[in-house]
Parts: sequence; structure tokens; C-alpha cells
Amino acid sequence: QVELVESGGGLVQAGGSLRLSCVARGATFIRYAMGWFRQAPGKEREFVASIEKNGDSTRYADSVKDRFTISRDNAKNTVLLQMNSLKPEDTAVYSCAEEFEGGGNRRQIDYDFWGRGTQVTVSS
Repeated sequence: QVELVESGGGLVQAGGSLRLSCVARGATFIRYAMGWFRQAPGKEREFVASIEKNGDSTRYADSVKDRFTISRDNAKNTVLLQMNSLKPEDTAVYSCAEEFEGGGNRRQIDYDFWGRGTQVTVSS
């Protein structure tokens, strides 16, 4: 059974940083592209960032480009999201997801497994 567990969320002031972590269990991690998505209160879930299986290619939403960095450690079955220069509008529940043999697409429908998410709150 595949399980994705996120951690690293919390409360931070605007301009601060957080690093989210997602550990994958029960799947061959190297065969999955990984993505981060977020859902703010009252809004649809949206794409944040993704990384291909070998880590060579990444994609970012325009709203987080140059502030967030996605990376992965295939030896530890872990994907990270380093978030810098955080803004109040980054407040959301952040979830990681696995895309089997995919390219790290932006569409949620392409992802096969999802974590439950971790709350990020940015105060002004």
C-alpha cells in the first residue's frame, strides 16, 4: 500500500522560510514523478511544483517561481519543497503526490497517490 506523509508545515511570518518534506512508502519511488499542490480556504487545489523521476527537470507555478525549490532524494524516498520569501497568500494545506512513470505534470488528474497534507500559515 502506497503512503505519502508530509511534514514541515507551521506558522511563519511573511518573508520567512519553511521546508516541507514528503516521505513515500510502499512504492518504487524512482518510478514516480513527484508534485506539490496546495489548497487555500475556499479555493480550488492548485499546482505548486513538480520534479521528474531522476530530478533533472522541475516545474513551478508562476506564483512561486524564484521563491520555492523542489528537490528529491531517491535514496531516502523523499521529496522536499524549500519555501522562501513566504507571503500571506501562500497560506494553504500543502500536499505531495506521486505520478507513476510521469513527467511531473501540472494537472492533478495525472497523479496516482496523494498525501493528507500539511498546513502552512503565513502571517502578515
